[in-house]
Amino acid sequence: MVADIARLVVEALEAEQIDYMVVGAYSSGAYAIPRGTKDVDIVISLETPDRIDGLVAVLDQHLEFDPQVTFETITGSRRYILKARKNRSIIVELFLLGDESYVVERFRRRRKVFVAPLERPVWIPTAEDVVVQKLRWARPKDLEDAKDVLAVQTTEKLDMGYIERWCREHGSDDHLARILSEI
Repeated sequence: MVADIARLVVEALEAEQIDYMVVGAYSSGAYAIPRGTKDVDIVISLETPDRIDGLVAVLDQHLEFDPQVTFETITGSRRYILKARKNRSIIVELFLLGDESYVVERFRRRRKVFVAPLERPVWIPTAEDVVVQKLRWARPKDLEDAKDVLAVQTTEKLDMGYIERWCREHGSDDHLARILSEI
């Protein structure tokens, strides 16, 4: 059900020609071990705020849109929240692309990859950016996701200099060091 909602939102974003990047559990699962989730996290780039209106209209049959923009506390991102009409526990969070240097860099580096649960190619962050963002959020499930990506992708294949630079910048280098010592 969550994957169906995620696929529906991605298709609507593409139909409305809104640049996006699927993040959260779907992006970490694409590089490591997929895990269940009850939410869909997507970063979107809107040239103008009214671009959200067309997207909401397309999704209205399936998702209830909360027009109040909220703020995510860790990164200060602005976001819209949508709830599935049939299963209120499924939430879609649309994070508006901000102008922080890392956020811009992560979005610029995104790549289109086939994501099995969504049964289609979608735009997701690079494996390195999944690790950096998960370490930045640092919730237990995010630290596990970062560890899984590092273990599956291996430090030999990843650009560890890039990961280390952004972890120093965000103050999450202690999380990175601990995880690296565990794998």
